Amino acid sequence: MKYWHRQTWPRLRNRSHEVACHFCDTLHQVDLIEEGQQALCMTCHQALYRNRPQSLSRAVAFGITGSLFFIGMLFLPFITLKAQGNVSVTTAGETVLRLWENGGTIIAGAVFLFIILLPLIQLCCLLYLCIPLSFGKNFPGMVFTGRLFQAIKAWVMVEVFFLGTIVSLLKLVKVAEVTMGFGFWSMIGLMISLAAGVGGIDRMELWDRIEVANARKKEPVEGGLQC
Repeated sequence: MKYWHRQTWPRLRNRSHEVACHFCDTLHQVDLIEEGQQALCMTCHQALYRNRPQSLSRAVAFGITGSLFFIGMLFLPFITLKAQGNVSVTTAGETVLRLWENGGTIIAGAVFLFIILLPLIQLCCLLYLCIPLSFGKNFPGMVFTGRLFQAIKAWVMVEVFFLGTIVSLLKLVKVAEVTMGFGFWSMIGLMISLAAGVGGIDRMELWDRIEVANARKKEPVEGGLQC
């Protein structure tokens, strides 16, 4: 089985791909583009897909960084409140437990799902896909992982929780002395890392690399990559 690799991501030579513009629905043939370039719609000139430089390396780097920030957000002090001689320190993980204990079952479940569970799944999927693909390897369940990774992108709401925290802090500073801990700054780092990691690799490139990795596993490549 032969592959194209023209200063871009690898692709099966005998496969053709088409993509519809998200703005005008014009159907285009997906052509290979060099690193740093983007393909534009011929009708409305909106971006269809991009070939981001060093996409896999950056996705892995931001994925690992985001994982460290995720741990910091959960377990490091998030906010410290001082009022009338009382000091209260909480973490993002403890917030879910306190909401649950105080009767906010639905809110606690939503916070756990959208702020903890789904970001964790997204980070795991990103690393599970990009680390082996960096070496052209195929891991079991990559197709399912890729679909899951794409499906949950719209449901990760760390930034929504962050905005809600900012609104709450604006009210709390009037009645207590508020100190933002390392957990708070870790959440900011997590938001940046998630955005950079998820946006670091284009969907077209991701699926082409998965397809090539699957083909390499099924049968040996004669003569290596065709440039």
